Amino acid sequence: MTKDDRKRAMVVIVLLGLVSLFSDTIYEGARSVNGPYLALLGANATLVGIIAGAGEFVGYGVRVISGYFSDKTRSYWLFTFIGYGLLISVPMIALSGIWQIAALFMVFERFGKALRSPSKDTILSMVSNRVGRGYGFGLHEAMDQLGAFIGPMIFTAIFSIYAISSGNELRLYQKGYGLLLIPFFIVMALLVFSRSLVPDPAKFEDVKEHEEKSDSFTRVFWFYSLFTFFSTTGFAVFTLIAYHLKVNSIVNDTLIPAFYAGAMIVDGIAALIVGKLYDKKGLNLLVLTPIITAPIAFTVFSKNIILIVIGVLFWGIVMGIHETIMKAAIADLTHINKRGLGYGLFNAIYGVSMLIGGGVMGFLYDSGNIILVGAFSLSMEIVAMIIFFYFFKKSFNFE
Repeated sequence: MTKDDRKRAMVVIVLLGLVSLFSDTIYEGARSVNGPYLALLGANATLVGIIAGAGEFVGYGVRVISGYFSDKTRSYWLFTFIGYGLLISVPMIALSGIWQIAALFMVFERFGKALRSPSKDTILSMVSNRVGRGYGFGLHEAMDQLGAFIGPMIFTAIFSIYAISSGNELRLYQKGYGLLLIPFFIVMALLVFSRSLVPDPAKFEDVKEHEEKSDSFTRVFWFYSLFTFFSTTGFAVFTLIAYHLKVNSIVNDTLIPAFYAGAMIVDGIAALIVGKLYDKKGLNLLVLTPIITAPIAFTVFSKNIILIVIGVLFWGIVMGIHETIMKAAIADLTHINKRGLGYGLFNAIYGVSMLIGGGVMGFLYDSGNIILVGAFSLSMEIVAMIIFFYFFKKSFNFE
């Protein structure tokens, strides 16, 4: 690995971070208003829930398939380009006048996410190999979260500049969606430039290291998958946290997005810190995930504003861990020939665990006993820690 290659790798990491920044501006901006927009077009709450659920199912379920085929064809850039190209469906929502068409575009956006994610993560894991995978994913996540913050602010700005009224609501939403065409063109231009610098990201990998390893998934990978499932199942989804804040009138409605924005800032900062630590401490750092997750449900579902603020800060830190070292670990646990499928499986397991965890915690919350929500979360994190210490940690220490 020459000095020039290291420099080029760093440039591509930053470029991919910018791609995520602008793509998050697009789809996180849209996702912040998709529900109200569908309502304006006549969709009821059940339909909005089904559309959102269908989008998430496609967004996570298809990743296993796209990851498998990206490995088979070694066409990581192709899947990345097609996936990001489908972001065009977001500004196209501005042209929809009925909820059915808008819903179709929303699901297309999630399909694009499913196509590109395993390949993009694989490329990032390859180019960050010599500069530190933890740092590479951490920097990427920090830039990603900046986009997640900017996107919703575009709609907030439009609604503030043009006073929203019953006569112009639909037009203002469509104006916001239409403006997202600008970051879309920026995303595609950045991708073209990135690929021109590194057409074959696999060359940044240590070939000898992979020659000595089997390309089959090891038992460590499957223990890690179990660890991911339980630690994520016990992680409260922010939608439920926001619901708790709203129905109990703990804070005023305008502050709820501010809580989320604050969590995103913490996420970005935490990603840089834990990413750098991962490059020094390795897989041992994963134990932070269940330890920090364990108290979150007990704090965010309380009615004490100080405890809630602390819980939201912890929530942001855990999100930073999920998006950095938990992804970086996949690259360290898989052979290069199975990297795309490895990321596909990881994302599918992550999505299923979020669905199960969110559903169970929502059900327990409706039962009226908030302690049960915390107890469920804590039990999942205890199981995750058992897997880490008695199975996973022993495996990667001796395998």
